Amino acid sequence: MIVRHLYVHVPFCHRICPYCAFYKHQPGKTSMKVLVDALLADLAAKSQRFEIQPETIYFGGGTPTLLNHSALSHLLEGLCEQLDLSHLAEWSTEANPMTFDQKKAELLHSHGINRVSLGVQSWQPNLLKTLGRDHSPEQATMSYHILREAGFPIVNLDLMFSLPGQSLKAWEEDLHRTLKLHPQHISAYNLTYEEDTPFFNQLGRGNFQEDVDDNADHFYLADRLLTEAGFTHYEISNYAQPGCESHHNQAYWEGKNYLGLGPSAVSTVGTQRWQNVPDTVRYAAEGAVTVNEETLSEADLHNERVALMLRTSRGIQLASLADTARKRAQEFESEGVLEFVDDHCRLTAEHRAMVDPVAAELFI
Repeated sequence: MIVRHLYVHVPFCHRICPYCAFYKHQPGKTSMKVLVDALLADLAAKSQRFEIQPETIYFGGGTPTLLNHSALSHLLEGLCEQLDLSHLAEWSTEANPMTFDQKKAELLHSHGINRVSLGVQSWQPNLLKTLGRDHSPEQATMSYHILREAGFPIVNLDLMFSLPGQSLKAWEEDLHRTLKLHPQHISAYNLTYEEDTPFFNQLGRGNFQEDVDDNADHFYLADRLLTEAGFTHYEISNYAQPGCESHHNQAYWEGKNYLGLGPSAVSTVGTQRWQNVPDTVRYAAEGAVTVNEETLSEADLHNERVALMLRTSRGIQLASLADTARKRAQEFESEGVLEFVDDHCRLTAEHRAMVDPVAAELFI
């Protein structure tokens, strides 16, 4: 079976952000070279089972750019040697300010990476401190310009809203400051309080508050300002200049097969889904030991696709819905919640914040 989408998880972080629930840790006793060797061994093992011809590759984490120059070069060269890259259209990496310089940026670009997602999160010093980030607004700006000078055709700026202590005015200032840099893509994520994080514990103790109306105000402000600036709001949390959408993320939303390398990375091929062991030491010593293996039913796959595609501006193909769901979609259309465009239904602009409850009513 041919698999065309590859995710590579680098779990190392310089500091652990209190809101993040992804598997990550400081490098500790696992050397960067050992991790990279394990990643390449994982790829070699998966290549025995699948024909990997990637159209997209995505480095996530953690912080991929925390890898030192030698380890990063080893990883990039190893992937280039093992993979057939003749179909590759997009190679992305996440990056945090303070974890790369001009030399490292040029190394990434010279090996074919053509999209970088820079984790700014906020331009407000007080909010960066709340988020546990270790960069200043000025350092984030400098990092952005390093990426532009290195020649990356697409740079995404990651932002977060509805943060503790964030006013609507502060969010508007962040959006305007972002637009002044003229990025090709902007991700604007509503803070979610994930279990097993310090932020979740703070929420439980009443130190932080979640406000649905406040979330909606922040969401619709971003929608208005960014679309007025020429961005397409093509997914609930993502805005792009024409032609600069994330192909890798679109593959996830459309239910395409993908393979994950690295500790905790998930793979989904056909109806099979599994996760690499979320333990870097064990992953490096024993290889890609898998956990949480499951066989997805047709209903599982259908409901996932409904939930994800309803987040997009394209929406869901009407013919893919069950009869009862199609009738419910027609009711939503009469209520102004959904609109029908060609053979798809999608949320109307003023109801996009309602995606989760609407999707649930269209499940099998």
